[in-house]
Amino acid sequence: MGRSPHEAFFRPGGRELWVAVRGENYVSVIDPVQRKEVRRIETANGPGMVLFRPDGKFAFVPSSFTPEMDVIETATYKVIARVPQASPFSPNLAVDQDEVWFTLKDSGKTQVVSAKPPFRTLNVLETGPITNHVTFVSNAEGRFAYVTVGGRNEVLVFRRAPGALPKLVATIKTGDLPHGIWGSGDGRRVYVGLENGDSVQAIDTATNRCVATIPVGQLPQAVVYVPHAVDSDNGTANLMPLGLAAEALHLELTPPPGVTSAAHASVAINSLGPIDHLQIAVTGLQPGKKYWVMLVGGAEPQELVTFSAGVGGAAIAQALGPLKRAVAPSNADQTMKLEVRAEESGVGIVLRQR
Repeated sequence: MGRSPHEAFFRPGGRELWVAVRGENYVSVIDPVQRKEVRRIETANGPGMVLFRPDGKFAFVPSSFTPEMDVIETATYKVIARVPQASPFSPNLAVDQDEVWFTLKDSGKTQVVSAKPPFRTLNVLETGPITNHVTFVSNAEGRFAYVTVGGRNEVLVFRRAPGALPKLVATIKTGDLPHGIWGSGDGRRVYVGLENGDSVQAIDTATNRCVATIPVGQLPQAVVYVPHAVDSDNGTANLMPLGLAAEALHLELTPPPGVTSAAHASVAINSLGPIDHLQIAVTGLQPGKKYWVMLVGGAEPQELVTFSAGVGGAAIAQALGPLKRAVAPSNADQTMKLEVRAEESGVGIVLRQR
């Protein structure tokens, strides 16, 4: 298999495992019994994920690098439709017999496409910065789509009805940077991974409120719920204490005094042994502009990472180093803080650690 395989799912029937190879331009089809690749299906560059219509007739593959979602006819293993994406970066989708919803992380949109030929686009929803994942839920109240919006720490709930415009019925506040999301199967719960919150939150779909927060360790992204996966014990077999993985530092960066700006950032710093991993999620920036994450307060400012804001004015960046102790507010000797700057010369401070 090639570079950066991402989000593998079984074809209905369980005889094939399809894997989007995001670092290249194909879907890998694997025989799970022989444990080997049996074919490759060429797609647009950077396939982000593959999911099947419940009847197994079609597979849908949005791209993470190219503004194109491909539809594959599973009987022939051929791409039979190429649907334009509203922007290039789609990390996730949800599929049923009627619709395909896929998120567009770069532009903060969610695109809705018919799951039936000719696979036309039905709606493009403005969902918000760092729109991450989407899942479908059906219960006694109807059919719904739940969408995580990382830049606003929200889950949006849309009512779905054939031929109707999706209607926003709830906005649920969550912890820091909601990412992966998956329903419980019976329609009663939705589980959300908090990427910068190092936990999973459970949402009661009857009230659309968070009812539990579960520590799970560093930077959870995707979530998959398998109903009845455990039938022999209480589900705690092989679990281990989180240890250092639970000792993250969480920070908020806001505009400095006197600066009027919509910019905002959350930071999670996790221990990796002798060094730390820093992840910063920033919204409200100028699209396409270059920014620097700086460590300031020492003899000279230190550049940690450089990034450019995407088309939606948001970005996620990472850095490594002995950072947690240096910037921890609880450190009595702390003299260093994090800043986001728009100019390398040291002026143009956009965000500053509180």
